[in-house]
Amino acid sequence: MKKTEAKAGKSIPQTYRRLMGYVVPYWRLFVVSIIGFGIYAATQPLFAALIKHIIDSLQTGSRDEAVYFPLMLVGLIICRGIGGFLGNYFLSRVSCNIVHTLRCEIFNHYTLLPTVYFDRHNSGYMISRITHNVGEVTRATTDSLRTIIREGLTAIGLLAYLVYTDWLLSLVFLVVAPVIMVLVKYVSKRLRSLSKNIQESVGDMTHITSELVNGHRIVRSFGGEEYERRRFQQSSAFNRKQSLKLAITVALQTPLMQIILSFALGGLMYLALIIMKQATAGEFVAYLTAAFLLPRPIRQLSDANGEIQRGLAAAETLFEVMDEPAEKDEGSYSVERCEGRLDFKEVEIRYARAEEPAIKDISFTVQAGRCVALVGSSGAGKSTLVNLIPRFYEYQKGQILLDGVEIKDYRLANLRKQIAMVTQNITLFNDTVANNIAYGVLGDAPRDKIIRAAQDAYAMEFIEKMPDGLDTEIGEHGINLSGGQRQRIALARALFKDAPVLILDEATSALDTASERYIQAALEKVMENRTTIVIAHRLSTIERADEILVMEGGRIVERGRHRELIDGEGPYARLYKMQFADVQQV
Repeated sequence: MKKTEAKAGKSIPQTYRRLMGYVVPYWRLFVVSIIGFGIYAATQPLFAALIKHIIDSLQTGSRDEAVYFPLMLVGLIICRGIGGFLGNYFLSRVSCNIVHTLRCEIFNHYTLLPTVYFDRHNSGYMISRITHNVGEVTRATTDSLRTIIREGLTAIGLLAYLVYTDWLLSLVFLVVAPVIMVLVKYVSKRLRSLSKNIQESVGDMTHITSELVNGHRIVRSFGGEEYERRRFQQSSAFNRKQSLKLAITVALQTPLMQIILSFALGGLMYLALIIMKQATAGEFVAYLTAAFLLPRPIRQLSDANGEIQRGLAAAETLFEVMDEPAEKDEGSYSVERCEGRLDFKEVEIRYARAEEPAIKDISFTVQAGRCVALVGSSGAGKSTLVNLIPRFYEYQKGQILLDGVEIKDYRLANLRKQIAMVTQNITLFNDTVANNIAYGVLGDAPRDKIIRAAQDAYAMEFIEKMPDGLDTEIGEHGINLSGGQRQRIALARALFKDAPVLILDEATSALDTASERYIQAALEKVMENRTTIVIAHRLSTIERADEILVMEGGRIVERGRHRELIDGEGPYARLYKMQFADVQQV
């Protein structure tokens, strides 16, 4: 724990400088806000000076200038209002721009991170960083930063007035300054630590809530309501505990600061009565007025410090995300449309912290326009293998060639342009049917091409029955559709992309027999000019493949066509007897 805190403490100045770096593009607005707060802060010592002149004029009996004092007071209030407006408005503009930039940078970086990052981090933490943590930074760069600048300048102005009036007497504040600095340093360190714990607990609660929302049918089917309630209660209780600790720290900081300042002010008043014997009544009252105005900005600075530390802790987590390396994209090769020949040469991949490779010594060739099926038991490495083609994962050994060029030499976007995927776990967006089919192109998509893709996937028959046809909103994850309908829309999306390489990972698993027959007919037409790799447990989707690869333990243990593998009575034949024997062939 101490090691972590030391590391965090060391990085805080760097985090602060980095956060302030976002101010640079808006430095003109920031300067205007500083000027505004400078005007606001200057009115405090000027108010003390005005009191001095009023009392002195009353004491000397000279009332000639008295007529100007009300005008001066009104002028000070007007200047204070103008300064406050300039400072608040322009700093708010700077802060809103910073938060917008940060939020967009985080989201944009999420789109560049490798798949392994998403595998390591749950969605709750990732979502909370872009919502809750950015909100913490918002408070740190708006209300708190406003207070730091405004009250900081006010405190400096009052101190300057005190030193100008009697510098020797003002040295009293130097006695308490080290005590205040030690207190602030300790509190700041504790606030950052507690804030990080709170932010992590918010991510945990977001994750648990997301799982409940997305999996509510499973939760109810298996009676997991009490378990989920207990999980959330524990997470929320931890958040409450850390929040109370933070509240106690903040609540104690202010009275402790006031007690320390009260000793300083008491000592100052005592010394002023002794030392300022030659001062006029106006000078004496003005000096004490400025001294007693000083605790308020210091107290507000103390309160703002809590928000600043929470914001810095949040900014630290955001910068951790932004410092994550993006997907490697060092290739330079591009092609408008490849032919689709795939060559695997002794490919091996080992996941982080895994003892054995997920796949090893994989070598095979898929000629352009041909179809290869991958079969094997769960965990055999089939999905891992196909995920290497679009470079969702990086292999450590061997080569994968597309049209004779290693896929690592392709520009990443260009490589993925050549590949369309349909997986068992369908991802649909809370948008129209048309926009889900033409995903990535959207508004530029030709309507007739969308319709043709839907027809080829045999999806138009149910799309036409929807209230708004292709313009019907399908809900989050396509909740308003059946499993078969979702997969046909996903297949239509792959067909719309018209890529030369097609990957089908359990793409027909949720279809009934009638729907699968239609899809199979469409696939046969679509596969004519595409290189296709199929992972399936249904015999009808693989028996027409040009070659079947049987995988066990991350290796290819058998290969050939359906009939010859059945006759060979090897692993495929055994797998067939276990999984396919009761499936009616199409």
